[in-house]
Amino acid sequence: MQPPALHGVSCAFLLVLPLCLSQEFDWTKDHSGSFYYGTFPTGFTWGVGSSAYQTEGAWDQDGKGLSIWDVFTHTKGRVYLNETGDSSCESYYKFKEDVALLKELKVNHYRFSISWPRIVPTGIKAEQTNDKGIKYYNDLINALLESKIQPVVTLYHGDLPQVLQDRYGGWQNSSLISFFNDYANLCFEKFGDRVKHWITFNNPWSTAVEGYEMGEHAPGLKLKGIGAYKAAHNIIKAHAQAWHTYDRLWRSQQKGMVGISITSEWGEPVDITSRKDIEAAERYIQFYLGWFANPIFNGDYPQVMKDCIGRKSSQEGLGGSRLPAFTPQEKHFIKGTSDFFGLGHFTTRYITHKSSHYSKGPSYHTDRDLAELVDPQWPDPGSEWLYSVPWGFRRILNYVKSRYGNPRIYVTENGVSEKRQCTELCDKWRVQYMNNYVNEILKAIKDGVKVKGYTSWSLLDKFEWDEGYSERFGLYYIDFKSKSKMRYPKASVQYYRKMISSNGFPNQREIESWKRKAAETCSITNALLAAARRTDRTNEKQADLPAVWPVHDEV
Repeated sequence: MQPPALHGVSCAFLLVLPLCLSQEFDWTKDHSGSFYYGTFPTGFTWGVGSSAYQTEGAWDQDGKGLSIWDVFTHTKGRVYLNETGDSSCESYYKFKEDVALLKELKVNHYRFSISWPRIVPTGIKAEQTNDKGIKYYNDLINALLESKIQPVVTLYHGDLPQVLQDRYGGWQNSSLISFFNDYANLCFEKFGDRVKHWITFNNPWSTAVEGYEMGEHAPGLKLKGIGAYKAAHNIIKAHAQAWHTYDRLWRSQQKGMVGISITSEWGEPVDITSRKDIEAAERYIQFYLGWFANPIFNGDYPQVMKDCIGRKSSQEGLGGSRLPAFTPQEKHFIKGTSDFFGLGHFTTRYITHKSSHYSKGPSYHTDRDLAELVDPQWPDPGSEWLYSVPWGFRRILNYVKSRYGNPRIYVTENGVSEKRQCTELCDKWRVQYMNNYVNEILKAIKDGVKVKGYTSWSLLDKFEWDEGYSERFGLYYIDFKSKSKMRYPKASVQYYRKMISSNGFPNQREIESWKRKAAETCSITNALLAAARRTDRTNEKQADLPAVWPVHDEV
């Protein structure tokens, strides 16, 4: 089914959000049109990101404990081609090389995550801390600052210590709130004199739904209709506890900020004349973004979530809702516990109402009563979920502005992957995606949205969770079968560097020049990569070893 070409949300949508939406943004207008030339405000910060498990490697080195991803990937059938992050980009050993890449990009900040089990092997601070792990992050932070790059540190990016999963059931257990708080406090103590931007959790939606509902991510549990809500409940309380700890013990001397990074797609109603579709699009956003943002910024779960899940729980004959409830004290404790709104955004969906008649029991997805659709005309780089729909970015930024009191926003993740049979360093689709999505941020700033920074995802090709190495987000290419793990710049490196240097989009002629130079640069890099591969193959033959290359990397 191909949805009609839509032109934004109709006036009927305003009925769903009375007195909430900004007067500066016209929700009835088609915002998918012309490019906007201009520069970002002074002080806008440009960066790039990564995460510990996806890039560090050294999974069992220097006293690091097991994470749930170490165990998950070592279980056959969990990940594409049974690949693991055991070595990945070897950033644990090559961090100085990565800092050099960041200098080449001319970024203002680098967002990375700390591996909880690398510095607290069992996850429980009272049992043991790991000095070698602490030294690694100290060295990385110091190297960044020496290069005048600000560290933006994520405390949790999916790699829970396995001991906490085994002993307590992971995020299903409220005991993890205090364990996470102890770990966060250790990080504030060891690194907070230099780190001024902290993110407690990255994409808690993914941790909850893909980890405890669908079982596609570690720890791989399928606790349908219950597990995701319980995990999210504990994550939200853990975030709030860590924020209060920083606020009480560290803020006055360290003068930093603590927030959370919430990833969400935009949902647009298929039929803008249908109240059911308009309400379904609202449910989609609230079950995605609002699930975490509403308690932290407004004090409680979205009413539509409470209504939908409560009604279905009653129909199932349960005595109470499957969605846990916050006590009045917890609501007060959680509300206002973010110094900025961290937003990860990649793509958009059209949404239509669909009554769910589940035969296999309740689930997060059936609780929403909706169907997701895509327009076949949207550019698709190969990853089944990530379509390029730039206009959705401006809409979700304005939505955050209007719903959550016009907060300071940092875009913490935005980028596009490729899933190709061949190596392609001339990544024109990534250049185009970055060009269009970042331009939507500039338009949103013109709308009055307080976007203060942008983080491109990601610095390197890396381990992509259940997709293994078949999906690549990096600005720099890595041949994962090569022992050297050399980093090769794609065309997008040259383009992003120009964008950063110009602080935006000066004029059309300049941007066309950037694209030409980026294409020329990647042609040279392609030749270098081909030569390196020939050398590697020759060395393998001389060593009497088979030259094995992954199918998805063959040229």
